[in-house]
Amino acid sequence: MKKILVIGASGTIGRAVVSALSAWHEVIAVGKTRGALQADITRADSLHALFERAGRVDAVVAAAGRVHFGPLAEMTPEQFQIGLHDKLLGQVQLALIGQHHLNDGGSITLTSGILGDEPLRSGANASTVNAALEGFARAAAIELPRGLRINVVNPTVLTESIERYDPLFRGFEPADAARVAQAYVRSVEGAQTGRVYRVW
Repeated sequence: MKKILVIGASGTIGRAVVSALSAWHEVIAVGKTRGALQADITRADSLHALFERAGRVDAVVAAAGRVHFGPLAEMTPEQFQIGLHDKLLGQVQLALIGQHHLNDGGSITLTSGILGDEPLRSGANASTVNAALEGFARAAAIELPRGLRINVVNPTVLTESIERYDPLFRGFEPADAARVAQAYVRSVEGAQTGRVYRVW
């Protein structure tokens, strides 16, 4: 049995991941304002406090982070910073701090998304962030010590969220959150590192 922190546990993916892992592991649900513990991934002090409360863990799963959707011609630098500061640097910061609180052989699982591979109109911020997260994980995988692993789950739009994002994702085949959650199980329980698990 592993001790696992799931950050973003109150979101659609996070809830499915908690459900998929809880049958076999001790899962600590972490949210920004809800959950067994709270943390803001955009603040280093909040993440340090999270790990002080949680103690050493075997796995960290990040299913959190915001991006900005909007036409490129109208996008401001401040709007573009939303995804860079929140989803990208938030998850990178979690990995940088979290590595020091993982037991030997532990794992980090980040979340990107299909727009890193399949861009669409109004999605430049999301495409940039998702591609950068995958690049970070591939590079980090060759440097992590003590048998630590890092992977990324890259889901398509969720069945549960498709109405909210329509018409942006017309033509994209959605996936159920429960199916997406299985990729996180593979990342946590498997032996691979530097992998991107695409669920399309």
